[in-house]
Amino acid sequence: MTIETVTIKLGELDIEVIRKKIKNVHLSVYPPYGSIRVSAPDTMSLETIRVFLVSKLGWIRKQQKKLRAQERESVRDYVDRESHFYNGNRYLLKVIEHDAPAKVELKSQTIELYVRPGTSKEKRQIIVNEWNRKQLKKSIPTIIRKYEKLMDIEIHDFGVKKMKTKWGTCNVDAKRIWLNLELAKKPGEYLEYVVVHEMVHLLEPTHNNRFITLMDQFMPKWKFFRDELNRLPVGHEDWS
Repeated sequence: MTIETVTIKLGELDIEVIRKKIKNVHLSVYPPYGSIRVSAPDTMSLETIRVFLVSKLGWIRKQQKKLRAQERESVRDYVDRESHFYNGNRYLLKVIEHDAPAKVELKSQTIELYVRPGTSKEKRQIIVNEWNRKQLKKSIPTIIRKYEKLMDIEIHDFGVKKMKTKWGTCNVDAKRIWLNLELAKKPGEYLEYVVVHEMVHLLEPTHNNRFITLMDQFMPKWKFFRDELNRLPVGHEDWS
């Protein structure tokens, strides 16, 4: 596949343009500071892309403002009495050293992290992330089964991974969805919203009026969940 990458300058904005063999234009504004990227069909001229971007300047600036204002979690050191979130609730981390394989246990007010003596901060983070991944993978199938029946579709596979710019993605051809690992920290109804959002893409690949109508049909409160999810602090990331 031939891919051409150029930069278009609109006033103070530098916009990365990627032209490749696709059908539709995709415009994205990325955290943390609002960098802009547009993917466009290789048959579309740069002038046509420029006109499209000018028409979207108001939306771009709105997204940038929202991203730059969004609260971010502080860096976690994975030590005793540090705050961690799971399923929308705040817990204190309790680190317990033991001479056995690592494990995580959820209590009423604490997340207990069992590690061998001398376990590094990086390893502790990996252990907690893997526990979060397992919890999501337990919750997601129930949501998928519920909406497969309502939508009369079938999801062939799903996965959980760290994602910097999206809560979820959908591969329409493979009927596979991916969910952001950060969703383990958020309330369950927000996870359900993201799953439904990605599943609806099997019925409508774009975010057009039909997509909105389908979301209204299957999850009437989806806009509330979307807005609340995007107001919550996002995870600390090394964005360099």
